Order: sequence, then structure tokens, then C-alpha cells
Amino acid sequence: MSTPVPAGFLFASGTAGIKASGKPDLAVIEAPQGATAAAMFTRNRVAAAPVVLGRRHVAESRGRLRAVVINAGNANCATGEAGLDAARRTCVEFARLLGAPVEHVLPSSTGIIGVPLPVEKLLRALPGVHDQCNNSAAALDSVAHAIMTTDTRPKMASASFCSAHVTGIAKGAGMIHPDMATMLVYVLTDAAASPALLRRALRTAVNESFNCISIDGDTSTNDTAVLMASGAAGVNASQDERGFTAAITDVCASLADQIVADGEGVQHRVTLRVDGAANHAAAARIARTVAQSLLVKTAWAGADPNWGRLLAAAGRAGVAIDPGAVDIWIAGQRVCAGGASVAFDADRAHRAMSEPAYEIRVRVGAGPGTSRVLTGDLTAEYVHINADYST
Repeated sequence: MSTPVPAGFLFASGTAGIKASGKPDLAVIEAPQGATAAAMFTRNRVAAAPVVLGRRHVAESRGRLRAVVINAGNANCATGEAGLDAARRTCVEFARLLGAPVEHVLPSSTGIIGVPLPVEKLLRALPGVHDQCNNSAAALDSVAHAIMTTDTRPKMASASFCSAHVTGIAKGAGMIHPDMATMLVYVLTDAAASPALLRRALRTAVNESFNCISIDGDTSTNDTAVLMASGAAGVNASQDERGFTAAITDVCASLADQIVADGEGVQHRVTLRVDGAANHAAAARIARTVAQSLLVKTAWAGADPNWGRLLAAAGRAGVAIDPGAVDIWIAGQRVCAGGASVAFDADRAHRAMSEPAYEIRVRVGAGPGTSRVLTGDLTAEYVHINADYST
């Protein structure tokens, strides 16, 4: 069944010649009547040119957008003033095609860092892509494919809000870590919503989804999450902000899960839960430390129930815990009690860890703090993918 296509948006993709593979590498999302919008970007202090310009445009337009222009295969990051000029020229050209203010166009890029963006290729391809824009499931699907880099499959999700649609697409497979992951996300709804409401909904959704995943501990320079509302369905989100936010969060949670499932080299998807910490921030710090541990992740790759690595990682998180109060469960089986070994069925644990997905729980005390991170193992395939990424 095809993903529902929200009214008030048009989609198209094309080939500008940026990807060495020759596959589609340029995509646009257009809102002919305009849309309200909110966006969140990477917290990496090394921010790509489209992130710098995107932040500026969302602020200058006061949360109004006509289009998003996305290229894949080149991150346009660490490219100096020439990179900013390339991002600006891309927005200027598409704004001209739309007859819209330039600040109503948001740029996005993903791909290799430190290589000049061949902007002339984008400028030549944009008019043809614009001419193909339409509101079909096939066009939406083509955008989801065009923005892929090391992804092996597109990411799409949808939910309903009253009689309105909420649909999201994303790309991401590596450089994935909380504070947003290499991740581009576009969530579209035909409900009506103010920019302020969209900002609140997006912040909640991101914190409960993309900020709760980790593949390799790296935070990208290009992370972008955009939420746009066309209002074409005649439904106002302000009538039920909680329900609207829940729909946005459901879509983002599905996309986050798909990103981890398609993580570079990931064979096992692990839901890591930490509870009993002094507060939520402490629990999150422990969870992130465990999820980033190379020793932990390689044990997961081998389906090895080596719980000592989990305990050691929790202990170095920089959070005060009592080692004698730590309990650990693998797939529901307690493997550590009071910070010490306990009799458990190692074969059963190994079989559970051999499954595509399972849960690990680490209880560090009796406090109210909890955290959840969706993560995965670290395999030789991850090394192969990233060892020669630029060559």
C-alpha cells in the first residue's frame, strides 16, 4: 500500500550528476500555496552551508516555506564562502522558478564533507525537476529514493490526525547519534498549524525519536528535520495539539526505527533501557555511554552476552552510581544482580541476541531517572562501508 500523500504539496526528483553512481541526486518538495514550517538542525559546531542558510531562512521567513531543495552525494560542508554561495544560488534559482522570496526556500545537502558542491549542475537540473512536480505517491517515493546515500532502502512513515494526513520521509544510515543524527527528515501535513505550534510539536517529536537513537556515536554536520503544514485538509491542529503532536511523534518514531534498522552494517537492533538513575539526564548519559561503547557494540555483533562490558560502560559514564545496586537484563533474562554475576542461561541469552531485535535493561539504582536509546551492533560491514567512503 502506498504512503498517503498530504494535500498542498508537490514532489519531484532528478539527476544532476553529483552522485558518482549516476543515480537520482536532486529532489524538491514544493508547497504551491505556501506552508507554515518549523525546523531543527544539527548541534555540531561544524555546520554545513545549507544548515547555516536554512536556519537563517526559517528565521527570516518567520516560519513560512514554499519549498525544500535537497541534493545527495555532496554535503556542501567545510567548503567556505563558496559553499554558502552555492547554497544561496540554489535557493535563488528555485525561488525564481516559484516566483517566491528566496528566504522561503530551504536547502539541504547530504554526502561527503569537504568537497566543493558542483552548483552549476544543480542549477542546470532544477528547472526540469520543477516542471515534473506533482502530488502523487510515485513522486513522493522518488524523493525518498533520491535523498539516499549509504541507505539501502528509503524511509517513509505516515499517521492520521482527524481527517488530515501526516507523512514523513527520511534518509540516514551512518553518523547517527543523539542530538540528531546524518539524517535528513521531512514531515509534511495537510493540517493547518502556526509556526509556534509546529515548533513545539517538532521539538517533542525529535526528543522522543531522533534524539533517542545511536548507531556509531557520530553527530553529522548536516542534520536537518523539517515539519511543514499546508492547511489544505481544512483541519486545524490547534483544536487538539496533543493529538497532533502524537501523530508527528509517531511518524518520527517510525522513521527513527527505520534509520537504525538500516544502519550501516547493523545486524542487530537493540533497545537499551536505563532506569533507577538519580534523574533523567543521568540515565540518558549512562544510556548514551553504553550505546557508544565499541566493546559493547562488538559483543552485540557476536551475540555475546558479555554483561561485564555493559557494567563497565555504565560505570564510566561520569554519573554517580553504586556498582552494588546495578542489575542487568538481556532479552528479559537477568544476567547481573547487585553488580555481580548471577546464574543465567547463556545459550538462551545468545539465541535471543542472535535475533534481529531485542531489549537490554540496565537498572542502576532506585531513582526516578529513565532513558531509552535505540541502537545497534558494530560489524565488519560498517568498517568496509566507511573505510573507503571518499575513494
